[in-house]
Amino acid sequence: MQHIEFFNRDHFYQHFHRRKAKNALSTFIDFFWETDFDALWSKYPDGFTDALFPDVGYTYMINLGTPFKMQLDEQPFDIKADIFLPRYKNILTLHTAGNKVFGIKFKVSPIIFLKKVNFYEYRDSIFPLVYLLDKVITDKVRTANTFDKRVAIISSYYEDVITQYKGSLKYVDIVTDVLKQYSNSNFTTSVEQYAAMHNISVRTLQRYFEAATSISSKQALQITRIRKAITAFVQSPSTFNYAAFGYFDYSHFYKYISKFIKNHKMAHVQSPLQLLQGSGIINY
Repeated sequence: MQHIEFFNRDHFYQHFHRRKAKNALSTFIDFFWETDFDALWSKYPDGFTDALFPDVGYTYMINLGTPFKMQLDEQPFDIKADIFLPRYKNILTLHTAGNKVFGIKFKVSPIIFLKKVNFYEYRDSIFPLVYLLDKVITDKVRTANTFDKRVAIISSYYEDVITQYKGSLKYVDIVTDVLKQYSNSNFTTSVEQYAAMHNISVRTLQRYFEAATSISSKQALQITRIRKAITAFVQSPSTFNYAAFGYFDYSHFYKYISKFIKNHKMAHVQSPLQLLQGSGIINY
């Protein structure tokens, strides 16, 4: 059995705890999540796969259960410990009984305030989380007995980091500002315009994005737009306004959505029109 992001919305709504980041944290963190699969093992004794499409930033994953398998595009990994991974790639995860994972989806990780990390150097694989998060923190998360407590531990840690260092790195301020502005715009502002707003060259903006998110500014904005558009489309197909996302017409929108979905070679999707099926919209 395979569950696909955007398509099998009931699965991702019912079997994951989610908490959207708030206040200062929301500039850096999209949301916290944790698997809730106990009710599924009798239905899928041999396990199941979850397919995710590209996103911006990184995900930290703290393993609270047994080992599991993942693929980034078509590159396989056996996951036994805590990891972090780039989100611009297509993901497929095989879950079996005993699996339990707590995750943090970052737009930009505040670790760059503490360590000289260039995330472009961590764009092609999965890496041990100990590189970026102290074992003392991961052990606290692992021993906490509820999702809410785990969120509180991580939130407190990163709130302290942001309070102490926010504003100390120009490129971080620029990247987070561009991502925030673009997410709340009509998606027609170009990379060139954002560079001009911040009095830097397009190449410099690209370098800033690569260091903070592992991908170029253009790719980050493209991913942001298509994900926002798909989310709006599945929430209310009858009222979806393609122009609100910078598309000329439905044909233009369908062209981009088809390419985005079909690039996930591991996701068993016959047609993007399957997005019209299913239920369950994530409500934080």
